[in-house]
Amino acid sequence: MIQKERLRPLNNEAARTRDFVVYWMQSSQRTHFNHALEYAIDEANKRGQPLVVFFGLTEHYPEANERHYAFMLEGLREVEHSLEERGIKFVVWPISPETGAVEISRRASLVVVDRGYTRIERQWRSAVARKMDCPLIQVETNVVVPLEQASPKEEYAARTFRPKIWKQLPKFLVSLRARRIKKDSIGLRFDTFRLDDLNDALARLTIDRSVGRVQSFTGGTAQAQKRLREFIAKKLPAYSELRNDPNADGVSHMSPYLHFGQISPLYIALEVRKAKTKGVAVYLEELIVRRELSMNFVYYNERYDDFAGLPSWARQTLKEHEKDKREAIYASEELESARTADPYWNAAQREMLLTGKMHGYMRMYWGKRLIEWSRTAEEAFRTALYLNNKYELDGRDSGGFTGVAWCFGKHDRPWPRRPVLGTVRAMKASGLRRKFDADAYAKKYEVKNA
Repeated sequence: MIQKERLRPLNNEAARTRDFVVYWMQSSQRTHFNHALEYAIDEANKRGQPLVVFFGLTEHYPEANERHYAFMLEGLREVEHSLEERGIKFVVWPISPETGAVEISRRASLVVVDRGYTRIERQWRSAVARKMDCPLIQVETNVVVPLEQASPKEEYAARTFRPKIWKQLPKFLVSLRARRIKKDSIGLRFDTFRLDDLNDALARLTIDRSVGRVQSFTGGTAQAQKRLREFIAKKLPAYSELRNDPNADGVSHMSPYLHFGQISPLYIALEVRKAKTKGVAVYLEELIVRRELSMNFVYYNERYDDFAGLPSWARQTLKEHEKDKREAIYASEELESARTADPYWNAAQREMLLTGKMHGYMRMYWGKRLIEWSRTAEEAFRTALYLNNKYELDGRDSGGFTGVAWCFGKHDRPWPRRPVLGTVRAMKASGLRRKFDADAYAKKYEVKNA
């Protein structure tokens, strides 16, 4: 039984009797622990109909490039194989998702869609709800606790959000059973975008190729689960001590997979909780409280990707210190190519350029320094989002937008006043050196023969 709190009709269309039920997969690119998929199977079985899973592969997703598409296609190829094993046809069209969803719905009795939180994801679903002539049901599966159940408003900070979400956990931190489809859809004929050869699939897409693929991460649920098993077995017991040390590699590396919906946060939480070891509570705080606080931010704050969306106290103090003398002003090209006088910042930027992911603690330092090196805080905010979204595999989502906003005061409080930053929390190189061997980190990513 899928909890009713995860379900939301997006239109008021009457039920239809047509060829099949459709699951419009978009933000939850997996077959494992996917409430939307399991709900769609239930609905298809009730009607005695086959289920078709549709994915709209837009070539124009904002700020996406070959790095992101390659990782996503690796996961979608796995989805196709997994669905085929379950007797379900996977239809991929290189088309804007909302256009494709309406087109395929003309043969659908019912359409089920997963939930997204960013502006473009919400716009897609709203557009389809207006144009579709059959029921459209949204199923929330990329959070442990459904968003409105956790809080009906934008939360000020983790401390205000934490008690609300923890109160809901007993109800929602429960396993999900995989269903069997009764009527096979594999034999249904559709033109579909071929995923079997990744290089060929990428070559057929007209996408931004300014940022290439990375070797450090391979997309897909199987890879995510493999990393999770290794993390629980080898890193979780020391997570509390090592999570802020980028040299230790003590983190789970789940964020790229969570970004594309290739692994369920509910599944991660249940597996971590089974460990019953030191580090569980700290990790669940990050996975549930902090991550779902980011969804709360982008959903309830329409200006989540704008300086104007920051808390008023943060904007005011940064404006008050706008004329303060900066130690340096770097051009955007110098920042993007990691050519500053700060070896630790350069290392963080290079880590992102090379691997598609920056260590979370370094990302905080990275964002703070951008404020100190830009003419205005607004300029720093735009630069941070540009770089984060361009190079991070986990950029362009709730966590990325919130992580950048945190550097500028979001979900934080005023601190002792400093030049340039005002009362926004500062992070200094000396602080890095106290926490870990920052010079070893810088050496790892230094440019050879520079």
